[in-house]
This record gives sequence, structure tokens and C-alpha cells, in this order.
Amino acid sequence: MNRLRERYQKDVASALQKAFGFKNVMQIPRIQKVVINIGLGESMDNPKALEAAIGDLTTIAGQKPIQTKARKSIANFKLREGRVIGAKVTLRGERMWSFLDRLMNIALPRVRDFRGVSPDAFDGRGNYTLGLRDQLIFPEIEYDKIDKLRGMEITIVTTAENDEQAREMLKYLGMPFRKEA
Repeated sequence: MNRLRERYQKDVASALQKAFGFKNVMQIPRIQKVVINIGLGESMDNPKALEAAIGDLTTIAGQKPIQTKARKSIANFKLREGRVIGAKVTLRGERMWSFLDRLMNIALPRVRDFRGVSPDAFDGRGNYTLGLRDQLIFPEIEYDKIDKLRGMEITIVTTAENDEQAREMLKYLGMPFRKEA
């Protein structure tokens, strides 16, 4: 079993139950899934960019991503409905826990001038979205083999009822939130 998952089951769940006064174990917030998304507007001009991004995402997540397509045509962006404009991967279970462990303990501290992640990036329903500027912070990515730096969004979907519960859960798990001055 993953060490982050083990820590959640042993320490975090009981701490959350005490902190929020949950009477039932099923009320304790859990992490449902992690979605990693790369938007590729440049893939319309450069089809190789899509292959490179899918390769990077496969290396980072350990799972093959799906291609996301445009839902509507937008003339100003020269975008047609049905064209591939990104890639995403949804992690659940053991892969999700191992990815979160690598993200919190290895990748985020490798960000240059890292002072912590924003504690305000919640959506109001307990889900946290984190934007990264490049894929090089993950140790699996080899610097020599990338063609371009691409950013990505990482969304952590939880069962928490509000942002406060989700923030406390992620804080107990070890998410390095920025100290507000």
C-alpha cells in the first residue's frame, strides 16, 4: 500500500473526524480522483505537439491519456468542432495515491522559487486545481527529450462538502500550502 494512503487511513481520517465532529465514518472527506489536463492550442498548427504531450503525460501519470476535442467551433481562434485540442488522464486508486505522493514530496519542491501552493484555488465544492508551468518538475521527464515546455492543470476531486474540509484534508496529507502574510 502507498505510504500517503496509509497515512490518510491511520492519521488523517481520525484527525478530520475530530476536527469537524463527524459522527459517521462515511462523512469524512476522501480523495475520489485526480485529473491531469494539458491544453494544446498549438496542436492545430503542429500535430507533433500532440504526440509529444501525450508521451509526457503517459510518462508522468503511468497511464495513457485520452484526447479532448473541441465542443464548439470558434472562428476567432480558427477552431473547428471535433478537432483535438488537448489531452487528459484521470487517476484513481493506487495510481492516484502514488501520483499525489510524488507531486507533494518530489515534484512541487523542485519548482524554482517555491514558496508553497495557493490555499485559495478551491472551487467551492471541495475540489482543488493546481496549475504547473512546465513538466520538467517531474523527475521522470528527461530534459533532453522534450521539444517544448508545456504547462498542465492538476485537479484533485474530493468528497468534501466545502473548501474548508478539503483544505484541512490536503494540509494533513502534506500539501505545501503558502503561508499568507
